[in-house]
Amino acid sequence: MHVPGRVGAGEQAQARHTDLRRTFPPLPPRAQSGGAALTWWGNAWVDALEDTALDPARLARGRTYADRGHVDAITVTPGRVVAYVHGSRPRPYRAELRLRTLSDEAWDRFLGAAAARPDHMAALLDKDVPHALAAVVDLLPTVDDLTPECTCPDRAHPCKHAAALCYLSARLVDEDPFVLFLLRGRGEQELLTELTRRNAEHTAAERAEASAPELDTVPARDLYTSRARLPLLPPEFPAPAYPERPPSYPQHPQGPDPLALDLLATEAGARAHTLLTTGRDPIAGLTPWQDAVRVAAGHPGSGLTAATRTLYAALARGTGRTPSDLARAVAAWRQGGLEGLSVLEEEWDPPAGPFDRARPALLAFGYPEFRPRRNRLSTPSLQLRLGRDGLWYGYESDPGRDDWWPRGEPAPDPVSALDRLLGR
Repeated sequence: MHVPGRVGAGEQAQARHTDLRRTFPPLPPRAQSGGAALTWWGNAWVDALEDTALDPARLARGRTYADRGHVDAITVTPGRVVAYVHGSRPRPYRAELRLRTLSDEAWDRFLGAAAARPDHMAALLDKDVPHALAAVVDLLPTVDDLTPECTCPDRAHPCKHAAALCYLSARLVDEDPFVLFLLRGRGEQELLTELTRRNAEHTAAERAEASAPELDTVPARDLYTSRARLPLLPPEFPAPAYPERPPSYPQHPQGPDPLALDLLATEAGARAHTLLTTGRDPIAGLTPWQDAVRVAAGHPGSGLTAATRTLYAALARGTGRTPSDLARAVAAWRQGGLEGLSVLEEEWDPPAGPFDRARPALLAFGYPEFRPRRNRLSTPSLQLRLGRDGLWYGYESDPGRDDWWPRGEPAPDPVSALDRLLGR
């Protein structure tokens, strides 16, 4: 009879990963106890275990087993975590954790909320889970959500073997929240594909809502009247409000890279539009970082489509930033152009006047009291920033995270800027 043992290097190399099954090699022992998780969702996982446990002593022994490397390879599938755990006997025990998967309706709400906000999508790509997004569904385990099982004779809830597996599962979830998503029923590739599709639909809907400008026209019958009665030529067509997207370029083995063609066409259109409407070159005077943000801002999708993921990764790597930094800067650029990016990255001390009158004006219109700091007025979740151009820019963050994202359109007064931020 074969006795399951520790997974060797050869077996680790053969560990199979599919979208709905991930196998992780044994985690190395720790010289000291792991302590608390590094992320808030990792701590929620540990809290669910410790709040359910009936015997703190078994929890302590389970943590020791986890820290000393007694747990073999861990396999994660929807609703289950399984591993062999070595105890005091030669034969290891099979420990298992069960977690309820989410319904299709719950996943639909979660994906809709994620696709609706570029900061949420950027956070997921950066292996982060915003509090507000996790609250849309029951993503994190509750006290009675984790169900441990083990083949050992100990009937405790949980036994030390299942507790060891739970602590190491917390480390996996801590490092990659997509492990938690898999436990709730959806694999990483399925989630990213669905987010890409929803983001494309959202972008297409926004473009469809934009109405075309009305153009001056001449009735055809008037063109065939006598020359004496011909009207003057109509004025030139007005420049479009925004440069349009280029056509899609197909992949061809003998042709140039479609992404490179798309970038060149988009850049040419954007520069031509700016020269036509303002008479100046938009690239002159920009730093490499500012130019990278400008290029990324010209491509909708916040880095979620295959093409823009490649573009964001290349621009972030070339400028020494992260894709999340680039996504936040793109949101600021789309909010206010170069001045919007300056407002995101620069704090300054405004002179007395409009900034000093902002707080009383907000209070007079029934808004909560904002705390001042240099050119910023803040509540736990809302923030207004005064730009050097005299406009107020709105920002939003999950309470207590200090993770501010540009939202809404800038306005010349703080009350209007806050109304636009809140969608009033």
